[in-house]
Amino acid sequence: MTVPVKGAFRSLRIPNYRLWAAGAFVSNVGTWMQRTAQDWLVLVQLTPRNATAVGIVMALQFGPSLVLLPFTGLAADTFDRRKLLFITQGTMGVLALGLGLLTVFGAVELWQVYGFALLLGCASAFDAPARQTFVSELVGTADLSNAVALNSTSFQAARMIGPAAAGLLIAAVGTGWVFLANALSFGAVLISLADLHRSRRGQAERGRIGDGLRYVRARPDLVAVLVMLFLVATFGLNFPIFISTMAVKVFHAGAHEYGLLSSTMAVGSVAGALLSARRPAPRLGLIIRGAAAFGIGCTAAALMPGYWSFAAALVAIGIASQTFMTTANSTVQIGTDAPMRGRVMAIYMAIALGATPLGAPIVGWIADVFGPRWALGVAAAGGIGAALVGWRHIRRFRRVTPSTSAPATS
Repeated sequence: MTVPVKGAFRSLRIPNYRLWAAGAFVSNVGTWMQRTAQDWLVLVQLTPRNATAVGIVMALQFGPSLVLLPFTGLAADTFDRRKLLFITQGTMGVLALGLGLLTVFGAVELWQVYGFALLLGCASAFDAPARQTFVSELVGTADLSNAVALNSTSFQAARMIGPAAAGLLIAAVGTGWVFLANALSFGAVLISLADLHRSRRGQAERGRIGDGLRYVRARPDLVAVLVMLFLVATFGLNFPIFISTMAVKVFHAGAHEYGLLSSTMAVGSVAGALLSARRPAPRLGLIIRGAAAFGIGCTAAALMPGYWSFAAALVAIGIASQTFMTTANSTVQIGTDAPMRGRVMAIYMAIALGATPLGAPIVGWIADVFGPRWALGVAAAGGIGAALVGWRHIRRFRRVTPSTSAPATS
């Protein structure tokens, strides 16, 4: 199926978004390079292949999005998002530079990696809701869904490039230079922010920390989407566990075959994001179908008898997961009143980033005790459960007209 360029990439006609997207793509490649190098540094260079240490780094890096939730969304709604992004992106660049220099000069220790991961997690916690809601200032509501999908496309495309580039750079000059390359990549975002024409934003309103939670509680449609997101993110988005355990324990594959499976997954994710970019507006019904397709795809993957049939199932899972995630993101943003968008998106990002580390130990334990296929069965249950939550919401509130704007449900 061909994707009409005019429709799928329509947000790129806007100069501000075009500048932002170009800088963000370079930074996304650097981010994936650092993730790969950081795992390699901890697993191979600083520990005797200690997966627990990698898990600690992951928790420190993604945990702050949950802990700092009361403050991150309020900051995105209160302060100038462009200036806030200058601070957060610059801070993350400095942290990458610091870790890179320590590694290049052979002075890095495990506790230092933990510290850098925690600081990076704190900066990312403030960056995520500001970055998500900043897009609406660049493109407006009409093209917001398309811009969100293109952002996801950029992130997933960088996922195909970054790890491979990191591997080549590690082999050629060492791990530390990957961190330095990532530090340099943040310059692309800072330059794009500096070159943007001034976006038009209404006067920021002073709010209270708990306003976001109260707002969400009063919106059953948002609650439904966030519960669906929690189920999929907690039990279904642990792809490194699923892919690595299936590759090694079931198919007895080597490093090359494992890497190919990861790239195959990324291809499906890019395709799913591009398909989402074609659609004019997000709908709850599409989120439900995406969740159901994700559950069915995970079930199929768990039952696949061979390596290549499993790889084919990963493509379908990638398409379904990105359909679900990009549609849920744009649905929440469009359905939220502008003064509350930062706080609501902080809740969204806290669930999207924080729920996966919560579910990872459970999924990993199931993979170790019962086998990788059963772990994929848990992911399938998360997707089907999310679809049932959405279906129940539609049946319950089909005839209810909400007092505030809400996304369409069919």
